[in-house]
Amino acid sequence: MGNRIGVVEDDVNIQNIVSAYLKKEGYDVIISDSAEAAWEIWETNPPDMWILDIMLPGMDGYEFCKKIRNESEVPIIIISAKDEEIDKILGLELGGDDYLTKPFSPRELVARVKRLFKRSFLKNDKEEPAQEKVKIDQLLINKEERRIFYKGEEYEVTTKEFDMLLLLVENVNRAFSREELLIKIWGEDYFGSDRAVDDLVKRLRKKLPDLPLETVWGFGYRLRYGEET
Repeated sequence: MGNRIGVVEDDVNIQNIVSAYLKKEGYDVIISDSAEAAWEIWETNPPDMWILDIMLPGMDGYEFCKKIRNESEVPIIIISAKDEEIDKILGLELGGDDYLTKPFSPRELVARVKRLFKRSFLKNDKEEPAQEKVKIDQLLINKEERRIFYKGEEYEVTTKEFDMLLLLVENVNRAFSREELLIKIWGEDYFGSDRAVDDLVKRLRKKLPDLPLETVWGFGYRLRYGEET
């Protein structure tokens, strides 16, 4: 199979179990017991996927996830003893693609790794040579660089914020249900609450308060431009 997976985990028992199951499936595994050590690996020989614990000595998993997302769309699975919904939302908002709560089944982790690799490969295969930039009114999105400009000013956004804004801009005036947005932004394998969608919209509205991002009551959201009210 050949795909290389970086496991960032400071618990030796979990390191050994996860490594054994992944190697049995043919993956190349490299273990780091801190985010700092993992970052050195990222800069020298980056893996094709990260399995990332949140509670780490020094730099925590959230900060590491954010740093990786500033540079790459490499798949990230977060594993954590934190099982509160807000922790899951934060992990996914910072760029995690999936979230597993400890204790977890190693077989379930392997299944999620396989699904995430498959999804990533399909996404890359379908990557269209679309136009680099999308502009509507005073909103400009640079797709290749994943940068947002509004009224001439650049705004920092998370991976999920960017994905949702791009989806809405490319489908202006179309109403999306919360369920559609969950599937399109988080993927079909996401099992969390649709409150994640509402939270993401709140974040976008806070950053871009003048953006005509409307609530379609009882349904979902749309970006509205050029239509009479």
